[in-house]
Amino acid sequence: MSNLKLYNTMSRELETFHPLDPLNVRIYGCGPTVYDRAHVGNARANVVFDLLHRCLRYIYGANCVKFVRNITDVDDKIIARADDLGVSIGELTARTYEDYVDDMETLGCLPPTVEPRATEHIPQMIEMIQKLLAQNNAYEDGSGNVLFHTASMPGYGSLSRLSQEDLIAGARIEVSNQKRDPRDFVLWKPKKDHEPYNCAFDSPWGFGRPGWHIECSAMAKEHLGDVFDVHMGGLDLRFPHHENEIAQSCCANNTDHMARYWVHNGFDC
Repeated sequence: MSNLKLYNTMSRELETFHPLDPLNVRIYGCGPTVYDRAHVGNARANVVFDLLHRCLRYIYGANCVKFVRNITDVDDKIIARADDLGVSIGELTARTYEDYVDDMETLGCLPPTVEPRATEHIPQMIEMIQKLLAQNNAYEDGSGNVLFHTASMPGYGSLSRLSQEDLIAGARIEVSNQKRDPRDFVLWKPKKDHEPYNCAFDSPWGFGRPGWHIECSAMAKEHLGDVFDVHMGGLDLRFPHHENEIAQSCCANNTDHMARYWVHNGFDC
């Protein structure tokens, strides 16, 4: 048994770490959206990820720790950046990813065990959305969007602990004006006329692409299972990203939680 203690954002307490399986310790860190060079915030988060990754490898053994860090390679920022530079989305994401890997290696960070890409997990996202629709945790708005219905998730907001007013004010503005609740967020959205076809995918709801949050839920489930040990990220991701990950993952997987420990790094030196 280790004496490793982690500050769990969910409980707001320092807790002794107990993995679900000491022979298969599973951790997830939110990776970059590859539209531009990494900045100091990306670097700080990855140094924190790396510290915990190394500690767990030391305690449980390198072969007993699985670290997943995703790559978001389809996103509004990517489309806009590629258009500004006059390059293809594939060229932009490939070049930016290579720069990111070089930067993380320069910092001395170990590579993740698995580095899944959003564009390689579209079927898993669609499957998760279909399940949420079937369970009435999500709905179609009539214009190609599929939205998660936050009121269907008991305890929504438990990670960030924001007031209802702050949850509404802090929710990311999305394309739909047909929300049942202002806190609802997009799971799938249709391709816009001006957007290139290589950033859109076929789905039961038409040609389009996933919302931001569903990516991590689908990739975490695919590579770590319904429930895993640690989910990491910067404090800025607590809401809406991690809050929405929890909601859609717990509903789709019929679990009480997504990760047992939520570890967030700050930004102060």
